[in-house]
Order: sequence, then structure tokens, then C-alpha cells
Amino acid sequence: MKTLLAATASALILSTSLAHAQRPNTTVMTCNQAVNLVNSQGAIVLSTGRFTYDRFVSGFGFCFQGQYLKRAYVPTLDNQRCRIGYICTDNRFHLGGSMR
Repeated sequence: MKTLLAATASALILSTSLAHAQRPNTTVMTCNQAVNLVNSQGAIVLSTGRFTYDRFVSGFGFCFQGQYLKRAYVPTLDNQRCRIGYICTDNRFHLGGSMR
């Protein structure tokens, strides 16, 4: 019984740790680190705060057909408005974006 309880507790702790590890947080990296991460992955989901996240891309090749690029800015350790790359959007007419 003790072994089962210990195994269950270990699994719970591990799954909680993995959930946080799967989504890097921009607020604990420099702007340059965040930009390099997006560029190296092409597309990645990043936390931008305690309860916020989004999918960031390095170019339109990572968006679905018919989507457009919108410049994305995130908070980082050294820059509250770091231009990290883009997000994909269905809205062709938006401020601050690129149509491809």
C-alpha cells in the first residue's frame, strides 16, 4: 500500500513538473533568447505570463492556408515589448501585420 501511494505521489509531481516544462515562459528569458527560440523551432507555444500563452511562428510557412501574419510582441526579462516573431491570424486587415 505504501509503495502504491508513493508511486502515485511521484507520478503526480512528475506530471505537474512536465506540464510546466512543456511551455517555456518568455518572462524568464531575454528578448534575444525568445526570438532565437521561435526562429529555431519555426512554431512554438510559449507562456507570456502566469496565465497567458500563444503560438508564435517565424514565418507564414507555419500558418494554415488562408491565414496571415501579425507581428507579435511579448514581455521578456529585458524588454516589456519584445518583437518575438508573428502569430497566425485569419484577419487580413489588422494593424501592425504582414500579409505574407
